[in-house]
Amino acid sequence: MSTSLLSGIPVLNYHQINNKAHNALTLSSQEFDAQMAYLHESGYNSISPDQLVDYLQYGKTLPPNPILITFDDGYEDNYRVAYPILQKYNFTATIFLITDFISNSNRYLTWSQVKEMQENGFSFGSHTLSHLFLTNASDNDILFQLTKSREAMEWRLNQKIEYLAYPGGAYDQQVIKLARQVGYRAAFTIDLGRNTAKCGLFTLNRIPIFAGTHSFLRFQLRLKFTQIIIAVQSFKDKLNILGATTIANWISTP
Repeated sequence: MSTSLLSGIPVLNYHQINNKAHNALTLSSQEFDAQMAYLHESGYNSISPDQLVDYLQYGKTLPPNPILITFDDGYEDNYRVAYPILQKYNFTATIFLITDFISNSNRYLTWSQVKEMQENGFSFGSHTLSHLFLTNASDNDILFQLTKSREAMEWRLNQKIEYLAYPGGAYDQQVIKLARQVGYRAAFTIDLGRNTAKCGLFTLNRIPIFAGTHSFLRFQLRLKFTQIIIAVQSFKDKLNILGATTIANWISTP
């Protein structure tokens, strides 16, 4: 078994890829290309959510060095910028769509773009209808968001939609219960970590990838040393709880 399987399967989490916006959730095309080139040269193989969950649930075989590449929201640059770069390195990805925004804003994908990517091996999941933070919503609103977003995608793509990414990473046990109830198979958080058979299928970890200073180094560190970073952050949190804030402030994580 490969080292990556022993330490858990990484799931990368991106948002926007363009050369205009300058914020933590937007990588430049050059930054994203460099990261995908690194994955390609390191022998990573992109997988789908089905492959990940089949492995976690049933122990089905994965390719060497598996990695799941995901995007949240469904920005138009996922098609215009990220899609050609991913194809260049023979990678596929999964995009979690805010379905009310698709084909309704020039900031977001169109259904024709989504269908083209689907035809070329990309997967799609729900990010709800309107990016509602589910932990702040009533049960009826949660059910509406989860059900109607999935129905819209299944109608447009003629494919069963089984995966959810929680908007803003916000979830609790009631949200999980309702996601199960309406038929999702698994759901993704923005909690930093890799995924093993011990992980709950509705609390799947991801590795959020941020832009900014030393973005490539931070990408490498978060990918290769995920568990160490989690341990350091946990130690820092304990120091803060104990009142040792000065010491905690000296500790930084990528």
